[in-house]
Amino acid sequence: MKSPLFSERMSALRREIASAGLDGLLVPKTDEYQNEYVPPCAERIEFLSGFTGSAGSIVVLKDKAAFFTDGRYTLQAAKQVPKELFALFDVTDKLPAKWLEENAPKGSKIGYDPWLHSVDNVDLLRKALAKAEAKLVPAKKNLVDLVWKDKPAPPAAQVTSLDITYAGKESSEKRQEIAAALKKKNIGAAILTDPASVAWLLNVRGGDVAFTPLPLSRAIIHDDASVEWFVAAEKVPQALASQFGAQVAIHSPNNLPESLKRLSSKTVLLDAMRTPSAVMDMLRETQAKIERGEDPCALPRAIKNKTELSGMRAANERDSIAVINFLSWLDAHWKKDRITECAAERQLLAFRRRLPLFQCPSFATISGTGEHGAIVHYEATEETDATLSEGQLYLLDSGGQYLDGTTDVTRTIALGAPTIEMQQNFTRVLKGHIALASICFPQG
Repeated sequence: MKSPLFSERMSALRREIASAGLDGLLVPKTDEYQNEYVPPCAERIEFLSGFTGSAGSIVVLKDKAAFFTDGRYTLQAAKQVPKELFALFDVTDKLPAKWLEENAPKGSKIGYDPWLHSVDNVDLLRKALAKAEAKLVPAKKNLVDLVWKDKPAPPAAQVTSLDITYAGKESSEKRQEIAAALKKKNIGAAILTDPASVAWLLNVRGGDVAFTPLPLSRAIIHDDASVEWFVAAEKVPQALASQFGAQVAIHSPNNLPESLKRLSSKTVLLDAMRTPSAVMDMLRETQAKIERGEDPCALPRAIKNKTELSGMRAANERDSIAVINFLSWLDAHWKKDRITECAAERQLLAFRRRLPLFQCPSFATISGTGEHGAIVHYEATEETDATLSEGQLYLLDSGGQYLDGTTDVTRTIALGAPTIEMQQNFTRVLKGHIALASICFPQG
């Protein structure tokens, strides 16, 4: 896609911004579940700029626009994002909030979609704009979506149950433990807006987003261990719905506001870092007592039980077979055959697909040879697909999602004899990893 297309889209977006009575708009690289990996229907940053990385945000004003990403993607952004349309920034140098503080006109109204920004993020942006004597205003509709005429449909992958063989603990037991923790703190209910927490709590999996096998859904868990699960009904097979019984009520995502109203007499816990601002706005209207705190499932799901630990080890052992087979294949073929970055990536995936319990890659494979290896989150495409050649370093960073665990394996491969400089740099990085892994951090 060329700059004229993005120029047309930005012009159309500015017209929508003006029609809504606004002077600017914030567009984050996330969805209404605050995910890093988002479904195609939420790829608004790519639609406006062509950027395909997993971290970024755009701020649009009447006469200028800025694009922000982190150090993993600065090289990629420089290649993909039209510089005539956007000023490019690394967030370590400048955050969107700071840029707005410096660039938002006095008295201006900057719009945002309250489903795409967390409570904490909105608080930060509001303070920054106050310094510029400007206002942060929730938009009634997502303005990018009004311009995006061929926007993909929302994902509708079937939800499946994760067997106790892999989960190690029944959902009912997890729900009782979380409810007991809430009751101990005199909290009547907790809002779970992180799909990973919901998937962990209910022992379910899905395929709504790439690389992460979870269904997009939210939940409310009450102090009596009952759960209201907000998920598209067509995604949940009847057999799965039946196995939960009366303790888990399945609701349409559109029913969330109605359920929040019923919490008016309770103390309600929400994680301000993960909860969309829209949910906080609805809760405030109910007069419920709001308690800000960590998602009650975050720590329990991070503490792996024996079954999960065993599964992690087994998944990594199994995955190593695919990596070893690939390295052997590469050693035999890279010199005599024309092996490209994409061809190597496909071959490794083929080896993984032969393994038991394999579901999908755990992230977009980084298969980069030569200078492409310096692009932190490089993703080979037909346009960039380079051939592996003598004298290069080849970087391969990949992983797999298995029913019993997730893997992430990085290998740096010398194609031919490595130079002294290559050996020294590789060794320095290795020493750094060993030193960091050996550190005992003082408590606190």
